Amino acid sequence: MTSHDDFAFEPIPGLPERPPVGETILWQGSPRWRGLALRAFYIRPVLAYFAVLMAWRVWEGLSNGGSLLGAIVYALDLAPFLAAAVAVLGGLAWAFARSTIYTITSRRVVVRSGVALPMTVNIPFKLIDGASVKVHADGTGDIPLKLAKDAAISRLALWPNHRPWLLTSTEPMLRALRNPEAVARILGEALASSASTVAPGIRMPGLTSRPIRQDTPANDGELAGIATAARMGGALS
Repeated sequence: MTSHDDFAFEPIPGLPERPPVGETILWQGSPRWRGLALRAFYIRPVLAYFAVLMAWRVWEGLSNGGSLLGAIVYALDLAPFLAAAVAVLGGLAWAFARSTIYTITSRRVVVRSGVALPMTVNIPFKLIDGASVKVHADGTGDIPLKLAKDAAISRLALWPNHRPWLLTSTEPMLRALRNPEAVARILGEALASSASTVAPGIRMPGLTSRPIRQDTPANDGELAGIATAARMGGALS
């Protein structure tokens, strides 16, 4: 049996073509699947929903005069459905994490995502009005990008890599990053270099030119950080 790579056409993983002369790749990374499972595929609300159903079944069994053991067995009838739901959502999160690559260059942010139908969305810096970083309790974080008013990017093409619960606008978002503050520094420096000054609304922690280190396997979170000190110096000059 031969293996098949759906992204074999990419000259550089995550990019449909090589960057033009003068454009430098500063960082590439992928979301962590656990973060996607919790905050993009909402496993916790699903668990809470089944917990309520099971508690209701226990109460119903006891109210009908049954024993506690019988009521618990009655509630556990839902366990296979709970396991199936968690397996499906967790599998989707894992598949999207493996197929998603975020790229920050000296001129744009690129989001490649999709399992059955991979899509690549280019977001030039000129379309970005602001950015912020949010770190979650598990140490991963998200970086939503506020777009200019005249920018139009399909929410469907980005999903699930966009800020949720925004109905009037679409904000691309780098989700579930292992080292969000370090990635935010790289993006902040790139935006500042592109515009000569940091645009209003950009909230980035500690803009420095330090290189980003990567201490975990590439397919378990962020890909290897490729912003070396020499490359950063060249991109910011």
